[in-house]
Amino acid sequence: MSKFPWEIVLAVLALVVPVFAFLWEFVFVGRKRLGYRVQVDTTARQEVAAENAGALQRLDDKDGKALTDPSFVLVRIENTGTTNIDSQDYAVLGNVQAGVKINFPDRRVAGMVVTELSDDFLRENFGENSGLGVDNIVDSDGRNVGVIQLPKVPLNQGQHYKVLAVLDRAGPKVKKCPDPEVVAGIKGGVRNGAIRETKSRTGIPRWLTVLVYLLVSVALAEPFVIGLATQDPPPLDCASGSLTVTGSTAFAPVVREAADSYGRTCPDAQFTIEMSGSTDGLERLNEAKSGDVLAFSDGVKGDRSPQLLPRPIAFLLFTIVIHPDAGVRDLTAAQVRDVFAGRVRNWKELGGADQEVRIVDREALSGTRTTFEQQVLDAIEPGENSNDCVEPRRPGTGADVIRCRRNDTESLLDAVAATPGAIGYSELGAAAKRADVRTVWIDGQQASVQGADHGVYPFWQTEYAYTYGEPKADSLAASFLRYLTNQVGADIVRSHGDRPCAELANPVLCRPQT
Repeated sequence: MSKFPWEIVLAVLALVVPVFAFLWEFVFVGRKRLGYRVQVDTTARQEVAAENAGALQRLDDKDGKALTDPSFVLVRIENTGTTNIDSQDYAVLGNVQAGVKINFPDRRVAGMVVTELSDDFLRENFGENSGLGVDNIVDSDGRNVGVIQLPKVPLNQGQHYKVLAVLDRAGPKVKKCPDPEVVAGIKGGVRNGAIRETKSRTGIPRWLTVLVYLLVSVALAEPFVIGLATQDPPPLDCASGSLTVTGSTAFAPVVREAADSYGRTCPDAQFTIEMSGSTDGLERLNEAKSGDVLAFSDGVKGDRSPQLLPRPIAFLLFTIVIHPDAGVRDLTAAQVRDVFAGRVRNWKELGGADQEVRIVDREALSGTRTTFEQQVLDAIEPGENSNDCVEPRRPGTGADVIRCRRNDTESLLDAVAATPGAIGYSELGAAAKRADVRTVWIDGQQASVQGADHGVYPFWQTEYAYTYGEPKADSLAASFLRYLTNQVGADIVRSHGDRPCAELANPVLCRPQT
């Protein structure tokens, strides 16, 4: 079958057409443009009239002479472009005061007034010696023409003013006088710069209607065209086979979502997700000695198992979590160490509620616990003395703060949420999704990449992916690692509150800039 990239062509077309339409309407066509609208042009004949409508026909000119066949015209002058119009932009010589002329063939101007200014400060442009004036002339054909001259008014984008004129017939008596002629030009304006009649923008523009039809047609045609012209092959980096992924429970939500997404793109790939903790995952990988196992670890493995090769994947933020009833949201680093050392027995000692402190830890081999001990406590946590986080294992004892242990991130969060006075720690993305626990700031700093970048938030770690030796380039393990670091995988990492290593100042070490 043809391998012509129809989907790319249609996608580009769907993108280029609206962009071109926008540029055409608002850049190429709509840059500097002066427009006008004749909003009223009517006589005062009594075709359908009220009792006192004759007053409209008894208007006088400046000499006191009654108008014989009066008419009224309302013209709107407006900036319809996307740039401002200055007084120097009018296409007339510098010593000419008038920038716009309105001609009324076969009529003479009996009176006029500038009205309905879009902004009050425009009024200053219509004073004495501004160029505002009225003239009644006879053109070269012997025709009477009334003329209104308007100043070179600066108009910002969207500004306008209106001119109301009272006219009297000065030509052959016909049913309708010729339309007014508005004469003006703008230097550097659209097309030849001439003023153009505009329409009221109350409906959907024709170009927008055509554009919508075109885009709908592209959307409907895409699956049909692609189905006829191509057979979608799997992406170039798709791999087949089976891969067991184990290790960090803190990184497990990212791994599961990425594996599901990869599997939808590459249906010949099969994943087994068994996240049981960083240390346990590394041990399973070392025992398997297989390229079909991938282990994730919160931090480096240390000196053991030299056959295991690391790759920095993401920068993880962790946070302390607490039961909402404890009444504490911000602790100093010293207070955190006192709490987890058992030197604080009740939250009221730190300004919180009158509630006993209960500590929920991770198991000793947890990467999250190791990170907490290294980055925050600078000490090893004591062992647990309770199974349910409420009562000690040996009834009658109570000298120590209650401590319990949970095997994974979600279990720890469940225990903290269910136990009044409980405190623990977890990966930030998992904690942020829970409404039944509260995150705790450390030294006035919430968990954030910015805080870690500036060295004021201490609780973070680099997430590493470990393989047994160097995986083959076409293996599922190598392909999945590339997937985690490309755009789709990076989006998944960010969606869980973490940061891809490639976006940090030192992506090789995947550490923030300190």
